[in-house]
Amino acid sequence: MTQRPISLPALAAAGFAATAISFGPARMGFGLFVPRFEEAFGLSSSTVGLVSSLGFAGFFLGLLLAQALLDRAGPMLPVLAGLSFATLGLGMVALAPGVAVLAAGVFLAASSAGLSWSPFNDAVHRKLRDIDRPTALSEISTGTSVGIAVTGAVALAMVLSGFDWRISWGVFAGASLLALVLNWTALRRVEKAPERNPRGSWRRMLTMSAAPLFVVAFIYGVTSAVYISFGAERYASGGGVPALPEGTEPAFVYILYGLFGLTGLATGWLRKRIGLPMLVRALMLAGGASLALAAAVPAHWAGLTSSAGLQGINVMMTSAVLALWSERLFPAFPSLGFTAALLATAAGSVAGPAAAGFMSGALGSAPMFWVVAALPALAAACLPDRVISDQPAPGGAHLRGQAATSPG
Repeated sequence: MTQRPISLPALAAAGFAATAISFGPARMGFGLFVPRFEEAFGLSSSTVGLVSSLGFAGFFLGLLLAQALLDRAGPMLPVLAGLSFATLGLGMVALAPGVAVLAAGVFLAASSAGLSWSPFNDAVHRKLRDIDRPTALSEISTGTSVGIAVTGAVALAMVLSGFDWRISWGVFAGASLLALVLNWTALRRVEKAPERNPRGSWRRMLTMSAAPLFVVAFIYGVTSAVYISFGAERYASGGGVPALPEGTEPAFVYILYGLFGLTGLATGWLRKRIGLPMLVRALMLAGGASLALAAAVPAHWAGLTSSAGLQGINVMMTSAVLALWSERLFPAFPSLGFTAALLATAAGSVAGPAAAGFMSGALGSAPMFWVVAALPALAAACLPDRVISDQPAPGGAHLRGQAATSPG
């Protein structure tokens, strides 16, 4: 029997819902609610860093598992597994009696982001017409920014209405369950790819021309994860922002983070205007400036807005840059190339919060932010234009003709 094809609206809606949950409350929620968790469980800075790093370790493992499941069963299985883990993990956090269950819930929930990303790239490239792919990918990626902003809005409603943080996480778990049902309905019509990645694909990505991509991805992982883990708490404990109701600073950080992140839709246009080297440098400096502002002015509305906005721009545009950059470097296996870049990002995300938590406990919050802010600034100054190249890597282009049937 001929399988009924999936439509652009159905695939885009499913992807939007999956990314909104997995990259919103599932991946970002812990950092947003750190002030509440510190009160409820007596968390220290080092414990916050370790729990956050555990969550990003879930993201790292989710990426690896997604690629294996995608090769063997197609997009439906990894996406549904990811949303199942998100629902379970978010529910565990809502009911957590102590730190151990909290950490396990954060780990499971964050793994959904790794499981849900690459399968939608695969589905869009195989099931939609060329003319529809940019629209679908844009709508799916917008789910991340909207999910983060809505997560912040739920936290804001919690503070203003006085309901318990556990109710917020129950709402997140319910929304994840709805996204799971939507994706089960939509992705039943997307079969697995007829071929797997070309043999030795992973080895072909280990080239000198690809090293700058992985360096930038790792640093991006460190800085973005440190901000996600400690940014909201920094503004909550920095004396308060006079223009905001007491306790709402973390919520506004995430709302602004998500709204400014919508600029990621302009990444392709901006790259054509100023070129990849200048764009990469500008984004690294934006990430560093965001952390520096959190260190310098944690009690000012302008500082909060600028810091959260720059971080949102940095995260969403850099994610798009990594996708564009890896696709140009590895045209024969673009999804696998992007997965490799995300693994470098995830490695930085695992290392960053744990180190930052210990640093914050030893030196204080502000010095920790200054140290981490210096990392992308130094990299932007040290990486010459000639190494930030999106020309195909040696061994990454000779299989270009297979890309249509073996998208990774």
